[in-house]
Amino acid sequence: MRRRANPPPRRTIALVGLMGVGKSSVGRRLANRLKLPFADGDVEIEAAAGMTIAEIFASMGEGEFRAGEARVMRRLLEGPPIVLATGGGAMMNAETRALLRERADTVWLRADLGVIAERVARRDTRPLLRGRDPREVLTGLAETRYPLYAEADLTVDVGEGSHGQAVDAIHRELRRHWRRKRCAETKT
Repeated sequence: MRRRANPPPRRTIALVGLMGVGKSSVGRRLANRLKLPFADGDVEIEAAAGMTIAEIFASMGEGEFRAGEARVMRRLLEGPPIVLATGGGAMMNAETRALLRERADTVWLRADLGVIAERVARRDTRPLLRGRDPREVLTGLAETRYPLYAEADLTVDVGEGSHGQAVDAIHRELRRHWRRKRCAETKT
C-alpha cells in the first residue's frame, strides 16, 4: 500500500531553545524532510547587518543586536512557511513571542545543560560566552529563558542522540500536533 505524500505545512515551524542545542543543524534536516525552505535567524541577522553577531555585539551592544533580531524575526515570520532556527534569545522579545504564536508552530528543543555546555565550549564564537564558564552562563540563561521556551507548542528532548533522531522525534510530535489541530478545527 502506498502512503500519501503529506502536503507541506501551512505555517512556519520555529525551533526555539538555548544556544548549542542544535536548532540550526536539526532545522536544516527538518526543512529537507518537510520540503520547506530553511532560515537560520542568526545568519539572517548577520546578512541584514553586514557583520557577524560578535561584531554587532562589540560595536553596537546587545540591545541593538536584540532590536535587529526582532526586525529579522518579524520579516521571516510574515513571509511564507519555512523551518526557522531562532536565536536563543529571540523568545525574550514579547512582540516576537506573539508573532511566533500567531504565525508558527513552535518547537522547544531541550537538552541537558551539560550536553549543551560541552557543545558550545568547542567554539569561541558566541558573545555571551566569551571568557566565561559555559555551564554557568547556560544555567543563568536557562533560569530566565526556560519559562518562555515552555510557551512553545511542543517540547522535544533532543539529548545526546543524533540529528537524525532529533528530526524523527520533532516530525513525529509535529504530526501529532497537526492531527490535534485538524480535529479541533473540524469540531468548531
